[in-house]
Amino acid sequence: MTNPPALLSMDGISKTFPGVKALDAANLRVAAGEIHGLVGENGAGKSTIIKVLAGVYQRDTGDIALDGRAFDDVTPQAVHEAGVRFIHQELHLVPHFSVAESVFMGQEVTGPLGLDRRAMRSRAEAFLRESLHADISGTTLIRDLGIAERKLVQIARALIDDNARLVVFDEPTAPLASGEIDELFAAIRRLKERGIAIIYVSHYLGEITELCDRVTVFRNGVDVAVLDHDDVRSADTIIQHMVGRELEALYPTKTHGAGDPILDISGLGDGRRFRDVDLQVRRGEIVGIAGLIGSGREELTDTIYGLGQATAGTISFDGETLDVKAPWRAVQKGIVLVPRDRRHDGLVLDMTVSDNINLASLDEVASFRIENRRKAAQRAAALSDRIDIRPRRVEAITRFLSGGNQQKVVLARWLATESKLFILDEPTVGVDIGAKVEIYQLIEGLAKDGAGVLVSSSDPSELLGLCDRIVILMRGEVVAERNASDLSIDSLLALTTGGQTEAASA
Repeated sequence: MTNPPALLSMDGISKTFPGVKALDAANLRVAAGEIHGLVGENGAGKSTIIKVLAGVYQRDTGDIALDGRAFDDVTPQAVHEAGVRFIHQELHLVPHFSVAESVFMGQEVTGPLGLDRRAMRSRAEAFLRESLHADISGTTLIRDLGIAERKLVQIARALIDDNARLVVFDEPTAPLASGEIDELFAAIRRLKERGIAIIYVSHYLGEITELCDRVTVFRNGVDVAVLDHDDVRSADTIIQHMVGRELEALYPTKTHGAGDPILDISGLGDGRRFRDVDLQVRRGEIVGIAGLIGSGREELTDTIYGLGQATAGTISFDGETLDVKAPWRAVQKGIVLVPRDRRHDGLVLDMTVSDNINLASLDEVASFRIENRRKAAQRAAALSDRIDIRPRRVEAITRFLSGGNQQKVVLARWLATESKLFILDEPTVGVDIGAKVEIYQLIEGLAKDGAGVLVSSSDPSELLGLCDRIVILMRGEVVAERNASDLSIDSLLALTTGGQTEAASA
């Protein structure tokens, strides 16, 4: 597999956004009939080069060729006609459409009397059965399918015209359960057997090492390595190329110590999603909240911050009973939230890094109610240096930063307020491994400096690696509270799914 003939060649591709050079003479070469992994930290340039290939972004410089022929007019329509297809993380299917209608949406089969629904159904079912080994009726509505079946319909839609030569899978397993991932991998391998080239983009290195023949690693907008054979099977080798160094440990050594209680919740409930919750966080302590979707985990953190309203129980903060009816009151008291959806709830994407960092503490950089832009920029620059926000340009537009660096901007905003309690809701979702290490070190630093930290996460290893104690919610109730050191991933999963009770695990 070393240096096979390239079906796709992208050579010297550069792309610059305001304040950010996303690609710097980057290269990507993919052979027919191979599964080619594309990996890198957030902001490494993976998404940008895929969008250049899709015609969504126009390259500043560089050459693109298919089968050795220059491909100059890169528009979405031209790319599709050339046989390049994209399977995105989001399903983009209409729930009330049938499977056949979804497969042929935008490329419907017609006859003398209009739509030929019988032909579309027959062809859709045959393709799903023969190419993807999926027995799905063409009349079934999308809303009645499981997530894995919807993903197969999405693949069928991309390939039904039989003209696909290169298929790009961009984080395709994000919505899938483990068994469903196996079905998707089997479908991808069957595409490879037909000679179709695959580009597989994922943060999950276990998928990369299991599935891919070769891997291109991006870092800081440049392709830094092309790995094959044994190197593809080594996650450690891939990580070292991704971050440019060896990672000593994913989670920091716990050096903080718990002090007096800063947050004390008793009998809290919202009348709908959670009830009778008792929870305590001490100064210098990291407490985790574990629970499945629908456990009440998200609603609990929202209520503490004032986004939701409690109908029962009490919240005591820093020794005083707290009645938070709006987030601004929580911030005044020293409670801050890093939300699970940073792009929609945590940032103003079209503002600069400096403006986002200073947004919650403008009084600190203002004179007579007028912001001192120089002072604001200096404080933002100092915080950017402290937590390693990249690029080091506080005038950069936040929209163009990677996910990990956007998360750091939200953290920097609250660091500027010198708050007492940090609520972190899914603090590393969509963040690459290098940025995760840095964010985990920041969280440890908050506790070491005496702040209380409450981490709500769906990642059991994250909770075990970061937290001192973990509170487990199930169906809106606390079913267990344990020291993290007394739990394993298996026992924590058992508690969150109801496979183990507090008494049984004691």
